[in-house]
Amino acid sequence: MAFHVYRDNLSQWRWYLLAGNNRKIADSGEGYNNKADCLSAINLVKGTGNTPVYGV
Repeated sequence: MAFHVYRDNLSQWRWYLLAGNNRKIADSGEGYNNKADCLSAINLVKGTGNTPVYGV
């Protein structure tokens, strides 16, 4: 699994999570003005796991 971070068409930060089979299994559901806030949201989802974050 891997998290991917990107900017949407409104220049807000979003993330999505791909499973091992490359299927999207989760997304941020909202945009963030600050990349740091987007990464904080990922950390809430990650908990204590070791899932990598791409696009940082």
